[in-house]
Amino acid sequence: MLVSPFTRSLLRQSSSSAIRFNSTAFPRSLTTLSCPRVQQQPLRTRTAHLSASPRSRFTATLQLKRPFCSPAFVYNPAEHPQNMSDAQYRLPTNVRPTHYDLTIQTDLENSKFSGSVSVSLDVVEATQTISFNAHKMLKVGSVHVLSDALKTQQSQAAEVTLDEKLERAEAKVPVDLAAGTKAVLKAEFDGELDDSMMGYYRSSWKGPDGQDRYYALTQHEPTAARKSFPCWDEPALKATYSITLIHRKGTVALTNMPAIGSKPFEGAVGKTEGKTEGKTEGKTEGKTESAGKVGEWVATTFEKTPLVSSYLVAWANGEFKHLESSYTSPLSGVTRPLRIYATPDLINQAQLGLDAKAHVLPIYEKIFDVEYPLPKLDTLVASDFDAGAMENWGLITGRTSVYLYDPKSSDLAAEKRVVGVQSHEVSHQWFGNITTMVGLSGMIGGTVWLNEAFATLVGEIIVVDKIRPEWKVYSEFINQHLQRALDLDALRSSHPIQVPVPDAEMINQIFDAISYSKGGSVLRMLSNMVGEEVFLKGVSLYLKKHLYGNAETQDLFAGIAEASGLDVNKVMNAWVFKVGFPVISVEETADGIKVRQDRFLSTGKPTEEENQTVWHVPLFVREGKTINKDATLDTREGEIKLKDVKSSSWKLNAETAGVYRVSYTPERWGKLGQEASKKDSAFTLNDRIGLVDDAFVLAKAGVSPTSGALNFISQLKNEDAYLVWAAIATSLNTLSSVWFEESEEVRNKINAVRRKLFSPLVEKLGFDNAPNDAPETKELRTLAISTAAAADDEKVLAEIKRRFTPFLEKNDDSLIPSDLLRVIYAQSVKHGGEAEWNKILEIVKNPNPPTPSHKIAAMLAIGATRDEKLLDQTFDLIQTAFKNQDLMYSFVSLRGNPASRRKLWEYLKQNLPALEKRFEGNFSLGRLVSYSFDSLAQPGDAEQVEAFFGDKDTSKYSTNLAQGLDAVRSNTAWLQRDKKDVADWLKANAA
Repeated sequence: MLVSPFTRSLLRQSSSSAIRFNSTAFPRSLTTLSCPRVQQQPLRTRTAHLSASPRSRFTATLQLKRPFCSPAFVYNPAEHPQNMSDAQYRLPTNVRPTHYDLTIQTDLENSKFSGSVSVSLDVVEATQTISFNAHKMLKVGSVHVLSDALKTQQSQAAEVTLDEKLERAEAKVPVDLAAGTKAVLKAEFDGELDDSMMGYYRSSWKGPDGQDRYYALTQHEPTAARKSFPCWDEPALKATYSITLIHRKGTVALTNMPAIGSKPFEGAVGKTEGKTEGKTEGKTEGKTESAGKVGEWVATTFEKTPLVSSYLVAWANGEFKHLESSYTSPLSGVTRPLRIYATPDLINQAQLGLDAKAHVLPIYEKIFDVEYPLPKLDTLVASDFDAGAMENWGLITGRTSVYLYDPKSSDLAAEKRVVGVQSHEVSHQWFGNITTMVGLSGMIGGTVWLNEAFATLVGEIIVVDKIRPEWKVYSEFINQHLQRALDLDALRSSHPIQVPVPDAEMINQIFDAISYSKGGSVLRMLSNMVGEEVFLKGVSLYLKKHLYGNAETQDLFAGIAEASGLDVNKVMNAWVFKVGFPVISVEETADGIKVRQDRFLSTGKPTEEENQTVWHVPLFVREGKTINKDATLDTREGEIKLKDVKSSSWKLNAETAGVYRVSYTPERWGKLGQEASKKDSAFTLNDRIGLVDDAFVLAKAGVSPTSGALNFISQLKNEDAYLVWAAIATSLNTLSSVWFEESEEVRNKINAVRRKLFSPLVEKLGFDNAPNDAPETKELRTLAISTAAAADDEKVLAEIKRRFTPFLEKNDDSLIPSDLLRVIYAQSVKHGGEAEWNKILEIVKNPNPPTPSHKIAAMLAIGATRDEKLLDQTFDLIQTAFKNQDLMYSFVSLRGNPASRRKLWEYLKQNLPALEKRFEGNFSLGRLVSYSFDSLAQPGDAEQVEAFFGDKDTSKYSTNLAQGLDAVRSNTAWLQRDKKDVADWLKANAA
């Protein structure tokens, strides 16, 4: 599964006076100063206590007790015993499912579904009780068990109880089912097609008549299959599935496998005479059914799946159109059909998503030396989707914003997003679907990282580079993933890449930058250590040994060890199982350098307790054009011999391949800046990106003064690489964001520095793309215009107004290039009035915008106004104008506007219960909570946030809350510490 690429980039989002406009260059806002009470309070004040929550889906939830200080995820292994997960959250192991016969009837007109399931079971231990998962919103009716042990040819009705909080049903039969025998559990059920974007839910679109129309689809990862049908909803419990979908004639039915055939259907399935309620008992009278007339319903039967985990089982029903292609396997010569489905109004923008899938599939087969095993691979584009995309085996699903692209109207960022997301999800068809990663507990949570980190590195970088080398995705990875990972992992509220997950509430919260971006960065570092070809050979060995089964982290490491000869488990252990990462401090000696590793925290030095880990650090020593990959640091301190250390061009972490930061002396930073600024520099693009980020982050953490980082950045004024400029923009926008409530004089001088660097680029590149512009030229143009405009460059703002005016007055947007939609929309609202705001509101409310990029740009712009009346209207729109999946855009827009930042926090406080209800069980809730306050920077802000949440159940977003608090503390500490240093530097250097 992919969290929204836009959402991921927001983790490095600017909170300056305008929204940042390029997804690879969002300034970070999550580095933090941790609460000092974490060390001062006894351990019991930091321990997660088990409690029942009325809003929780589970009997046990993690709830922090006051005094509230950083997180539910201040990771302490003693607080997360493995047996807690096994004993309380996993299903009993007395039976094991082997096959499901599943029938679902979808009533789109009444937003209901019903069904029946027959589950073949192996009885592992003698038992009278069969436990399975069922969500409280799924109405489970009659349950019968058939077994030889029951001594009857007829199935026996089982007594069923449901624990709503554990989402576990228990069916009791009158006699023991003997170990080693077979049994069949049959159940009928029905449910509502709601708007939750979890389980089996509905999505809407506008038909040609302007009326709302609906279709339905599933989203089961991580633990929502139980909301769609009774099942054993744990990834280790793989089974085969035979699915029949009953749907209205004229609609399309899709599942993981191809259809065998269709026939008319009369009647109904899933009559629920007396659903189970409560933890012990309780039945309700009546029936729920979806009866149909002859000719109205069709039953479509699908081929049997291979062994698959429940979270990957998927189906959909609606008025879909499709585009079709195919690919030929380079391993077998078999040609497989490929389709992409969408509603009729969107299908004309789906070609790129289909083409990307056809391009990458044969590449994956060659890399893994394993053929794609299913007869087809479809993609369904969804108008309502909580995450970014989902890798359901044979039926990938995802948002319109990640799968639609119009060559005439979409920007380069949209093209890169479609290709990258499709490749990411296709990679999962092997890494996750054929071989499914689970933790020691058998739950998906513990090894989310392995699934998603691999898809991040291989799916978005290695494979995309093979079809789009001009995009420089290897270098882009540093800005888009590595730095985002280091930002988050520098917080005390971080967690290890692989961490025990005590309950399913916490699983949603670890789909974060640690699992995706740090995991991908650690794998990238390992790939650089052994060589990419060897790394991928090890992956192939791993997959072949665990086909159609489950595997753990050590299994992957064993495959790479076999291919490379490296003791991978020893090298990688601390990177995966320990929280944080090191900063390498460097001192020059007479004949080399002395290096020391310590855990890096965004507040500076860690405590002794926090600094226990010693990582195996590949130092990647660059001397001129050569790189020494053999130099490692696996002790606290070490020495390395270097020739001519005082005057040679050397640095550590060549190509920014390692997952750590490097701190040099002020004198060495000066020399590094001189070398980086040369046209023929020994430092590559990747080196320069990493240097910019290290310089600024180390200053923000108090390791060095901010003035030193500003001096380093200023040396690079003649840089010509987009990605280096993106790193510079990130740093300066972060400064502008944290200093947002300083005096007007200081804020103007920060803007002057930004204009001094970026306005010349606008003069050089102009506003319009040339036909032969390289991708990085287009991206640099967008970045320069966006940054200069945010810094109030009068010429740039005048040109933006000139281009927006025809659109405002005549609906003519011919002067607005697709790559500049966000900056032109946002700046027009910021510097305009009611007319400009209303024009953008039209796009926000338009159900059929030209492209998803147009609507996203409008949603990001609507909160940029400085007019108090219009801001109030913007807050009013949150309730009515945004789909659930889109609400984050309004929060980001208001968060990025200094005039509304504090208003957003007040809004959250007043509306938290409504938001909790609206987004129950979704990934979005935690992000909305942290967005509402994580850009604040004044003394007392963190304490006010703590006070507000102190008596509330925060279990569903505790990690986001803790990270947001860390960000506020970090902002506050930085501002208080370096306020004078920055003011003095600006006085001397800002024109």
